[in-house]
Parts: sequence; C-alpha cells; structure tokens
Amino acid sequence: MPPSRAAPILVPIHAILLSFPIALFSTAAMADVTYLNTAEIQWTNFAQWAITGALVFGAPVVVFAIVGAIQRRKTASARAAFTYVGLTAGMWVLGLIDAFKHSQDAWSSVEFGGLFLSLSCTILAIAAGWMTFSTIARGDHA
Repeated sequence: MPPSRAAPILVPIHAILLSFPIALFSTAAMADVTYLNTAEIQWTNFAQWAITGALVFGAPVVVFAIVGAIQRRKTASARAAFTYVGLTAGMWVLGLIDAFKHSQDAWSSVEFGGLFLSLSCTILAIAAGWMTFSTIARGDHA
C-alpha cells in the first residue's frame, strides 16, 4: 500500500469523541420536541444535560480539527480540513449558546429558539461526521 501524502483527518480517539456530539445534540433536539409535546419539565433538564455532554466531548473534537487543519494548511486537503474546522467550531459555539438558552425558565428555554439551536447543532454535528467518515470510507485520507 503506498504511503499517504497526508495523515487521516481523524485519528481513532478523535473519531470516538466526534460520535458523542452527534448522539448528544440529536438527543437534546428530541428531548426539546418531546417537551413541546408533553410540557413535562424533566425533558428540558434532560436536554440541558445532553447539551452539556456534547460540549464537553465536542471541545477536544474542535481542538483536533484545528490541529489537523494547521498540519494540512499547505496540502491539497487544506480546504476540506478548514471546512471541517468551521463545522465543528460552529457546532460547539451554537451548542454553547444553546446551553445558555436552555438555562432559562422551562418554556422560554425550549420554544422556537431552543429547538432551533438544538436542531442547528445536530445538523452541524451530523455534517461534520458525514464529511469525515465518508472521506475515510472513500479512502481519501487527505
């Protein structure tokens, strides 16, 4: 097998850590929808914990993404690496805003703003996962 010109965009620990924001942000979005349908306060608490967990595991993902983009800044894969940084950083920043939004009173924390932020974080996390895992599946490790 010929040596790769650039290291893979994900190292194994990075791939494992990326799975947490994908799962936890989508869990928070589902908890928000459930709260809007039931008005059971515990669903907002569950969403807050899911968002917090996604932020905790998402922070090292962003750091890995930045380091990877810096390593690839002069290669053909630099654009993809910086796109990945944008997706993960956007996911994390919107997640932080979502955490602040969910710290409000129950109904005002979820309504349109909280649900929109949770869905946005979910979409960005899935897009980051899709981008990196589809690249690895194709064999383009750059």
